[in-house]
Amino acid sequence: MTKKLLAELLGTFILVFFGCGAAVLMGPQIGMLGISLAFGLSIVAAAYSLGAISGAHLNPAVSLGFLMAGRMPMAEFGGYVLAQIAGALLGSLVVFLIASGKAGYVLATDGLGQNGFGAGYLGEYSMGAALIFELIATFVFVSVILAATASHVSSASTALAGLAIGLTLTGIHLVGINVTGVSVNPARSLAPALFVGGKALSDLWVFIVAPLAGGAAAGLAHASGFFRPGGIEPAPATGAATL
Repeated sequence: MTKKLLAELLGTFILVFFGCGAAVLMGPQIGMLGISLAFGLSIVAAAYSLGAISGAHLNPAVSLGFLMAGRMPMAEFGGYVLAQIAGALLGSLVVFLIASGKAGYVLATDGLGQNGFGAGYLGEYSMGAALIFELIATFVFVSVILAATASHVSSASTALAGLAIGLTLTGIHLVGINVTGVSVNPARSLAPALFVGGKALSDLWVFIVAPLAGGAAAGLAHASGFFRPGGIEPAPATGAATL
C-alpha cells in the first residue's frame, strides 16, 4: 500500500508540474494548445511509468469513479486521495519556486495555473457554465478511463489505454481551457488555489463538487454495465489499476 501511495503522490506531482508548469512558465510561448498537450502528455508519462504500481489515478474524481464502479476498495480510497493532494501540493510548490526565480513574477497576479470562472478569469464564463463543463468533462474523462481499463478489454487495447486517456485529457483541455482552465481533478485545483488564495479559493468549490459528481456518475454508469458489451463487470477482489 505504501508503494501505491508513493506512486500516486509522484504521479500527481508529474501532472501538476507538467500541466500547471507549462501554463505558468511557458504559457505565452506555447499557448492553449501547448498547455493542453502538456496535461495530456503528463498523464501518458505517469500511466506508463506508474500505472502498474497504483493504477495512476492521480485524481480524486478518478478514484471515486473506481470506488463507485466496485473496482477499488474503500480502504484504499482515502489514502489515494491524500496522496494525490500531497503530490499536487508538491507540484505547485516546485512550480512556484521556479516561477519566483524570474524577475517580475507576482504570485497574486501571475498565479500558478489555478482554475476559475467569471469576471477577470480567461473567457469570463459564468458559474453555471463552469459547473456544466466540469461535470460533463469529468464524466467523459472517468468513463474513458473505466472503459479503457475494464477486464473485458483485450490486452492489446489495454496497452494503449494510457495513450487514449492522455489524448482524452488533451481534448478536454482544448475545449475548456478558456472556460475554467480545466480541472476535472479536485487535487489539481486545490493545490494552486491554496497558494494563490483570493478568488482562486472562493471559486474552488466548483472544482471539487463538479468533478467529484462527474466521477461518481461515471463510476455508477460503469457499474450498471453500460460500458461492458456483455453486461455488468465482475468486481475484482482488490483495487484495479488504471493500467
